[in-house]
Amino acid sequence: MTVLVVTGTGTEVGKTVTTAAVAAVALASGRSVAVLKPAQTGVRPDERGDADEVARLAGAVTVRELARYPEPLAPATAARRAGLPAVHPEDVAGAAAKLAVDHDLVLVEGAGGLLVRFDEAGGTLADTARLLGAPVLLVASAGLGTLNTTELTARELAVREVELAGVVIGSWPSAPDLASRCNVADLPVVAGVPLLGAVPAGAGALAPGDFRARAGGWLAPALSGVWDAVSFSAAEAAP
Repeated sequence: MTVLVVTGTGTEVGKTVTTAAVAAVALASGRSVAVLKPAQTGVRPDERGDADEVARLAGAVTVRELARYPEPLAPATAARRAGLPAVHPEDVAGAAAKLAVDHDLVLVEGAGGLLVRFDEAGGTLADTARLLGAPVLLVASAGLGTLNTTELTARELAVREVELAGVVIGSWPSAPDLASRCNVADLPVVAGVPLLGAVPAGAGALAPGDFRARAGGWLAPALSGVWDAVSFSAAEAAP
């Protein structure tokens, strides 16, 4: 794949750290990587955004951010309140396509979930993925409630005829509860695609060198890692 769109089942599920892990593993395999953040919200002009955090953790990636809005809101709302131009799916698709000319892998990290609006016309990350013909990687939370939001996202992608590449648990707890352990088996069932990894909670706080050294162990071979769902379930998710 040349372009991979990364979305989540909601906010704070681990999209940025998961994106960094995918980037780190790709870099380690010798591929060139670009990270595109269509709309960064909730940060000042002088602050580091999500794409910058991916670069800090993963290494030498090309970073591009199309728009930045100061309030931590959906991009369409944040743009309107700031009196700034909104980003449109066509803008994002065009930028990703340009990056793909010179990079082996382009990661497009959305804001929030799949249907968070970029603009007042209702354009979303799902529209961007369809314009690009790119698969989507879904980052999900581990615990109670994740099955519903994961299945809803998977169904929406299917309706739009956009490929769902797989699901990654974005923050696997050090002491998983019963729901989290059961969800390891249930997430791929409700999504209809494989579970492609589990990133440990707190991974983003690792030193960059440690992060890069460990990232391959969090992701499945489909994402160029060595993580195995069966072994993971037996070792950590079993009651």
